[in-house]
Amino acid sequence: MRAPYASNPANSKGRLYPEEESTFRSCFQRDRDRIIHSSAFRRLKHKTQVFVEHEGDFYRTRLTHSIEVAQVARTIAGVLNLNSELTEAVALAHDLGHTPFGHTGEDALSDMMAPYGGFDHNAQAIRIVTALERHYAEFDGLNLTWEALEGIAKHNGPVAEMGPDGKLVGEIPYALAAYNARHDLELHTHASAEAQVAALADDIAYNNHDLHDGLRAELFSTDELAELPILQDCFAAVDAKYPGLNYYRRRHEALRRFFGILVEDVIGVANVNLAELEPQSVDDIRGAGRMMIRFTPAIWADLKVTREFLFHRMYRAPAVIEMRKEVTQVVRDLFPLFMSRPELLPKQWRKDVAEAQDETTLARLVSDYIAGMTDRFALQEHERLIG
Repeated sequence: MRAPYASNPANSKGRLYPEEESTFRSCFQRDRDRIIHSSAFRRLKHKTQVFVEHEGDFYRTRLTHSIEVAQVARTIAGVLNLNSELTEAVALAHDLGHTPFGHTGEDALSDMMAPYGGFDHNAQAIRIVTALERHYAEFDGLNLTWEALEGIAKHNGPVAEMGPDGKLVGEIPYALAAYNARHDLELHTHASAEAQVAALADDIAYNNHDLHDGLRAELFSTDELAELPILQDCFAAVDAKYPGLNYYRRRHEALRRFFGILVEDVIGVANVNLAELEPQSVDDIRGAGRMMIRFTPAIWADLKVTREFLFHRMYRAPAVIEMRKEVTQVVRDLFPLFMSRPELLPKQWRKDVAEAQDETTLARLVSDYIAGMTDRFALQEHERLIG
């Protein structure tokens, strides 16, 4: 039995292009399935999470990360009696807009795109699922439901504020603004509880697996990890229950407990917030003026310490910094090359290039192309075209 504030597929605001409903799948199930079968989702297999994809087969990629986020999100949604299919759809789609080379690639592309409206991976995800996936006969994109698009666009909270004149106020990425002009996603409100769950599941997943990947890369030791907040108690609990446990099993057991504590914390806070608000519809969640799904202040403070540790010991480790320099140069070389010689773009892109009326339109097409590259393809193209 779903909660009254859960998103109900029967009450969906529909799709931009009306379609006949499936006889055996809800509209949110179809959203999830279209995302899984999309080209952009497959490409996540070869896109960086932290380490460049070819550096090792054991490290997380954007694909494995997205699958882990979906698993956490589905668990929390089930406990809170939300719509698991919509939650999973948003979770699986949340990173579709990421460039090759993770946030390093995004930073480089943002610099290149600064004169042309910038680049934002959340907005790029919207662009992918509404325009760049071109497989269906009757429309571009995946034609997802309003609720799925809303969740992708604002799972982290409102994107803008509503001014007294009824117009949105704030810096809205151009890719999101362009679509919102056609299909109002109510960017000034919070998203559904399902989308909020997907956002917190993202935090839970990467805080856990980045610690695991950092250990595997030997960027820090298990002993250092055992001194961090939350994990200190996790290691103590493991040592008390399994004295003398093997090195690898010990840290795995501790990280399992860390993972569980974060999930339980989010569920506990959500239950309290929802009991206080007593929402009777999903619109009550959207209009609450605050996130319903979040961590307790104590856990959030502890996670800040963990993030600070990861920032200095992993994200800014010398080996990672060196690779950041190399892949940044790849993006900085490819962008001006395609801008000056758009004929180097693949054949299926040239029609759009021919129709581009100004430099900004061309830059956005080049940005779309580079953002869609996998790590290995970007490196191969750089070697082929530039050497």
